[in-house]
Amino acid sequence: MHRVIGERGLDGSRFSVEEALALYRDVVRTRRFDERALALQRRGWMSGYPPFRGQEASQVGAAHALAEEDWFVPTYRSNAMQIALGVPMSDILLFRRGHPEFASDHDLNVLPQAVPIATQIPHAAGLGMAADYAGDDAAICCYFGDGATSEGDFHEGLNFAGVFDAPVVFFCENNGWAISLPRERQTASETIAGKAEAYGFEGVRVDGNDPLAVRETVADALERAREGDPVLVESLTYRQGAHTTSDDPSRYRDDPDDLPAWRTADPLDRYETFLREEGVLDDQLADAIREDADAELEKAVDVAEEAPRPDPAEVFDPVYAEPSSRLREQRAWLESFAPEHDVYELEH
Repeated sequence: MHRVIGERGLDGSRFSVEEALALYRDVVRTRRFDERALALQRRGWMSGYPPFRGQEASQVGAAHALAEEDWFVPTYRSNAMQIALGVPMSDILLFRRGHPEFASDHDLNVLPQAVPIATQIPHAAGLGMAADYAGDDAAICCYFGDGATSEGDFHEGLNFAGVFDAPVVFFCENNGWAISLPRERQTASETIAGKAEAYGFEGVRVDGNDPLAVRETVADALERAREGDPVLVESLTYRQGAHTTSDDPSRYRDDPDDLPAWRTADPLDRYETFLREEGVLDDQLADAIREDADAELEKAVDVAEEAPRPDPAEVFDPVYAEPSSRLREQRAWLESFAPEHDVYELEH
């Protein structure tokens, strides 16, 4: 288990003060985003939202490890990682309100979110194989949760990556729960990382509530991947909230689920305490970082609220080059239904 907090000071790590504070800023930014997004959903501003509270250090640490030429293959709970990579907060909010996912038309190497579980994993393996065939120096980081490792797509994607030496880091964020199932109920493997052995490459584990350790681990894994050695990283963190806003974790979970304190502790509080003890963070700087994050959020919400409402019929346009008969039937039904109902209001 790799970690920095509790084992090394900042002087004994690879990180400068500026790099350590940059991680902290993004952990704060993403925590404030998650809190605001959850509040907005609860008042009906958007139809649904997958919270990631407790997983910010894991995602921010991984995002900071990627080089500019690398590609990120996300899923629905990776919003913190996307924000840390530069995706505008307003894009994510607009996506949740029915707009195209990349409303700002950014040119980041970030693929669309995959909502079906594990379907993005073969895509990441194929993207890595394509980069290898093209002689590209890019590596691919594919994000997924522990529940995805029980899907067939996981095994197929990792098998292809192992056979064809694809430059992919499979970043599994083990937050303790596959929706309502604890890890021991959805896999008999002792660890997620150990699954990599079946595909001929290395699996490593990292303290996912330590952003410094995650950045080191993922950076090392990306360098190995660039040399043709895929890596499976298991980042051990904890899902503090619900699976989605339609979930009630009190029906199946008891806190703290008999997990060690380092794993269930709040990663923002833990990292802030570390930085204060290292003498690089004080009240004035912490307050300024929070104020900046809140100001950024206010602008993002304003952008989302000022955007014209999307036409519900536009959902059909990018599905096929030539619409199928079934798609035409569905569009005709919607167009006949929409004049009598405000579809946008029904959804939001």
